[in-house]
Amino acid sequence: MSAEQSCPPTPASAHPSPLSHPPSLIVIVGPTAAGKTALAIELAAALDGEIVSADSRQIYRGMDIGTAKATPAERARVPHHLLDIVSPDQALSVAEYQRLAYAAIDDIWCRGRLPFLVGGTGQYVRAVIEGWTVPAVAPQPELRAALEAQAATEGAAALHGRLAGLDPVAAARIDPRNVRRVIRALEVCLATGRPISELQRKAPPPYRILQIGVARPRAELFARIDARVDRMIADGLVEEVARLAAAGYAWNLPAMSGIGYRQIGEYLRGEISLDEAVARIKRQTRRFVHQQNTWFRPDDPQIRWIHPDRTPIAALLAEIAAWLKQTG
Repeated sequence: MSAEQSCPPTPASAHPSPLSHPPSLIVIVGPTAAGKTALAIELAAALDGEIVSADSRQIYRGMDIGTAKATPAERARVPHHLLDIVSPDQALSVAEYQRLAYAAIDDIWCRGRLPFLVGGTGQYVRAVIEGWTVPAVAPQPELRAALEAQAATEGAAALHGRLAGLDPVAAARIDPRNVRRVIRALEVCLATGRPISELQRKAPPPYRILQIGVARPRAELFARIDARVDRMIADGLVEEVARLAAAGYAWNLPAMSGIGYRQIGEYLRGEISLDEAVARIKRQTRRFVHQQNTWFRPDDPQIRWIHPDRTPIAALLAEIAAWLKQTG
């Protein structure tokens, strides 16, 4: 990759314009607590790269500990993009994230550096590397509230059943327990009168992509999750959540109801003990790993899976360098 690439300004459309040579993009995926951030920083530092976050929780300002953001020291070592871009009471659609990610990737490559897309939010990663055409339907607050009320009274399965009646293709793709995604699919269907699966198309961007998956045995991963949650508490997660609440951010905001923030909120409101809050965070994080595995499957032939502690960095760097020579 050369710093002398001819780079036109990023257009307003979702995809960057095709350049003289297709940009190389390294994608690092895997479940939470597997070690994606540490690996990405090592690789990016060695390869003159910059990191574009693909984490739907790290977009929020002031939510650092509970989202396991890269530390200031890590960000000083390797530039990071798409962290801290909205307030906890603001929404960022997948379409908006996709546009920002394409712009960041294009900018990094045009400056002669290597872009890394790193994170565990499957929708974000796939939207970028597969070039989803995401329906541009603005949030419908009243409709969302009605659907949330239906989920609360009738259960998530009933809401998913309603989606299955309107859009069986989308329903088959969405975990019934993922109420937020079910609501979004229903929102698009009801607002446009068309199934969301019909509106979603794929137009892959002009990137040459190498996907690296970070994986660990289940027991090892769960032990790392437990240790990380304990470390978050020691680092001040309770105080972080208390500050956000004191700043006026409502408990029912999507950002404040995410894993870690919801449970600490229950503790701060006197509903449960701190020990119970910590135990719930650990349990919910393990369940979240199962959801992530539906996006990043061990049998996906497009992902080069590694154990970060058993794959020497030097060997991985040599593999990437060979790939870059082939593609660049």
